[in-house]
Amino acid sequence: MSGYWGPAAGPGLLAALSCLWAAGQAQLIGVLDDCQCDIESIDDFNTYKIFPKIQKLQERDYFRYYKVNLKRPCPFWADDGHCSIKDCHVEPCPESKVPIGIKAGSANKYSKAANNTKELEDCEQANKLGAVNSTLSNQSKEAFIDWARYDDSQDHFCELDDERSPDAQYVDLLLNPERYTGYKGPSAWRVWNSIYEENCFKPRSVYRPLNPLAPSRGEDDGEGFYTWLEGLCLEKRVFYKLISGLHASINLHLCAKYLLEETWGKPSWGPNVKEFVRRFDSIETKGEGLRRLKNLYFLYLIELRALSKVAPYFERSIVDLYTGNVNEDAESKALLLDIFRDTKSFTMHFDEKSMFAGDKKGAKSLKEEFRLHFKNISRIMDCVGCDKCRLWGKLQTQGLGTALKILFSEREIQNLPENSPSKGFQLTRQEIVALVNAFGRLSTSIKELQNFKVLLQHTRKKKLFSVVLFF
Repeated sequence: MSGYWGPAAGPGLLAALSCLWAAGQAQLIGVLDDCQCDIESIDDFNTYKIFPKIQKLQERDYFRYYKVNLKRPCPFWADDGHCSIKDCHVEPCPESKVPIGIKAGSANKYSKAANNTKELEDCEQANKLGAVNSTLSNQSKEAFIDWARYDDSQDHFCELDDERSPDAQYVDLLLNPERYTGYKGPSAWRVWNSIYEENCFKPRSVYRPLNPLAPSRGEDDGEGFYTWLEGLCLEKRVFYKLISGLHASINLHLCAKYLLEETWGKPSWGPNVKEFVRRFDSIETKGEGLRRLKNLYFLYLIELRALSKVAPYFERSIVDLYTGNVNEDAESKALLLDIFRDTKSFTMHFDEKSMFAGDKKGAKSLKEEFRLHFKNISRIMDCVGCDKCRLWGKLQTQGLGTALKILFSEREIQNLPENSPSKGFQLTRQEIVALVNAFGRLSTSIKELQNFKVLLQHTRKKKLFSVVLFF
């Protein structure tokens, strides 16, 4: 396979590259829809404040080991069979490599003290809730109602893996990076089609632009779709933009870490400009590419806002990010709190209070519909046929789901007790790891986008220089 400006880049592609660069300069700027933030401010903030720090944080033991079940069956259709391409494979981490503080703790524990009291708490909870029957005492009923209320207040937007399942395994995310695997075609289309067509509040009579499974629509170019989208309420527009932004981010990762060539069994990974053009060029995508990239920035703002809102949860002394290594745990928390300070300093946050702000009954119903649609998308991730794609798909949807849970739990976060776990709001370690890594992926996407702009400009100059030499 050729490199990013190798033999495959013919005159037509080079002309397209020049057009994309010019279009990118002219159009991928300015204020985003549905918020008061401009793209240039996000680029600068991400490049100079967030990206270097989030990269370091993702390398810490607490955040690099993620427990996931990649063997859960697809709940919606018969499995197509797992991808046999070698780059689809995920190498699980041997238990001996996982820090003792991580594998010894339960899903809901995040500090040394919490790990030490786990057995006692489990016993007490079993005594209170284990014998639920028709003759519950008043005290037991109150405990059960309290527990149920706490469970409801979690507002889970994702289907969480059961970490106690024998099929759940730890994965070292640094040794299983997200990149192009070759997984594509009908199986991949089916997953994304199910996400967009069945979960984005869209009637079947409205067709997404560039949907390979949609019937031909003549000259429509997607304008009918966007006319429909603009007519939706803010909450449903936001939902679509989040999914589109996530899709764009994943596509950027695949373009940036593409298998360029393989010599003597040694693969070479790097940015593939041709693939980037195919997925995002204004001409190639009939204007859809720029919309997708703007949705990426919108998604970045949503998760950035969630990080700024959840800071009080981690600022408490009870939260240690416990791995068993005292020095590393302290450094990890210090770095995380430093990132939180940066997120708070950003002045153009998305205002989540503008969502679900109508009459209480209607707002509550819409929020629940929003939550269940997203939860369904998290279940669709178990239908992805490529294990590595499934791993990163599950992690990034869970990270976004955790961000949404945070944004809609502001009151519970404000009322957190300083030195004890809260019944009103908690995060599992699985959610914390997903949240940080998902935002790290978005930060990387925006950084890679800057890199592609430079490569496109370089290609354009190279082409012009070749023309001068020719004449």
